[in-house]
Amino acid sequence: MSIEPQLLTAGYIPIVDLFAGPGGLGEGFSSVETDPFRIIVSAEMNPAAHSTLRLRAFFRHLKRMGTDALATYYKFCNGQADSWFDESNKLAWEESCEEARQLELGKADDNAELDQRISAHNLSSSTPWVLIGGPPCQAYSLVGRARNRGKAEYRAEEDHRHFLYKEYLRIIQKYRPAVFVMENVKGILTAKVGENKIFESILQDLSNPDLATGQSDSGYRYRIHSLTCDTSFSNGNDPSTIDVHDFVLKSEKYGIPQARHRVILLGVRDDIEEVPNLLQPVDSVSVGDVLADLPRLRSKLSRQMDSGEEWASVVKAHFDELASEIKIGNELSALHDELKYSASEILTGLGSGARRLLKLDQISSGPKLAEWYLDPNLSVWLNHETRAHMSSDLRRYAYAATFAKVFSRSPKGHSEFSLKGLRPNHENWESGKFSDRFRVQLYHKPATTITSHISKDGHYFIHPDPLQCRSLTVREAARLQTFPDNYFFMGTRTEQFHQVGNAVPPILSKKIGEIVFGLLKASGRVPK
Repeated sequence: MSIEPQLLTAGYIPIVDLFAGPGGLGEGFSSVETDPFRIIVSAEMNPAAHSTLRLRAFFRHLKRMGTDALATYYKFCNGQADSWFDESNKLAWEESCEEARQLELGKADDNAELDQRISAHNLSSSTPWVLIGGPPCQAYSLVGRARNRGKAEYRAEEDHRHFLYKEYLRIIQKYRPAVFVMENVKGILTAKVGENKIFESILQDLSNPDLATGQSDSGYRYRIHSLTCDTSFSNGNDPSTIDVHDFVLKSEKYGIPQARHRVILLGVRDDIEEVPNLLQPVDSVSVGDVLADLPRLRSKLSRQMDSGEEWASVVKAHFDELASEIKIGNELSALHDELKYSASEILTGLGSGARRLLKLDQISSGPKLAEWYLDPNLSVWLNHETRAHMSSDLRRYAYAATFAKVFSRSPKGHSEFSLKGLRPNHENWESGKFSDRFRVQLYHKPATTITSHISKDGHYFIHPDPLQCRSLTVREAARLQTFPDNYFFMGTRTEQFHQVGNAVPPILSKKIGEIVFGLLKASGRVPK
């Protein structure tokens, strides 16, 4: 089915979302008050992330139709129906499938499909539209670059991921959005191809897309603005003369319960004279502020029989044994009583969660940002299921969470993991390279960065409650990323973690969307 462009764009500011992941950036723009934006197409290559993206597009279409239209969505979320649509919302589903496309940008056929979708809505410099998204970051991240250095045959010049931003650039040059928002990891600031700094090339290319793509000069240029200070970059500027770190946005300063530091570029076409507002710092939000109302869960046991009773027996033994290892008077003596207390308080009735975990007792005090997170139409907690851990890791989690509770910080390095059974099997354990191998997310502080690595193991994301003795669930990670509770992540649990870790926090995106809307409104480019 082909959707008439007027159905989605008339009276609204169109958005194109590239490298969309599960849709965090688009979710924020779609949540701006008065609902001024409409996503006309979002592109994501990963099948699981695309399924999440499409389902969320469906949710938004139903929401705009009115509360009654959402009934089937909630029945699906609550486990009362096997599907999320029926004949009553067939049009909304078809619109969602038109909007959220599984595309691998850089492939000729997929690029052509994206162009067809954009052209169907007549987007051009005469239309006030916005491009958002962030090219994949594996080639730029510090971890990814470290892995590449270990490959003798690796050549940065031959790694196509370094140049995926040019797919973003191609759309800017061809369709000339009024504004674009590009997001990436902080490592992009120091990444190089040969002797050239990638970020300096990106600034120059984005400021003059015609020159960068070898097209005839249209006369259009872009100013690249920081969202946190007055720094900007214009065509002809020398990128080596500016502090590139001015483009780093520290999320915890703006109400996100996570120390997520990312490069955010706000590009404004130079025929728009107005200067965008800056993000305004707000009070810090902590892990405890947004996780305290979620039900307590136990981890599962891997490589042995799993049950609530067996888990409690294993974890209690770890607490007791660790306490007996501590000599009175040494630097860890303050842990002794807390470990003994935890051993006596271990509960046998804790469940391990589920994809749809039934809400039994309603918590009287909701999380900070409750109006954003909570949805009274949900009778379940979505994506709140624990992983299984080996007994040896449970011992480390029990110790680390207790240490954090007593000392208000996560233990570091081999010297603070000196008790029996805590040393992992790493050749370089005492080198200092693994000082944060087991990291507790502290109740009283914002979390450390939720990364895609959370999909591989939970060692960096240990829950702060010793009595739960586990890593974070997908829902807890999603809370720290500020996804609403009614955001249903599709795919396997590993794929869900990967989606959450790669996303842009929607509340942060909403704040950016408000700035973009204010800029377009001030310039007189908001559709009537």
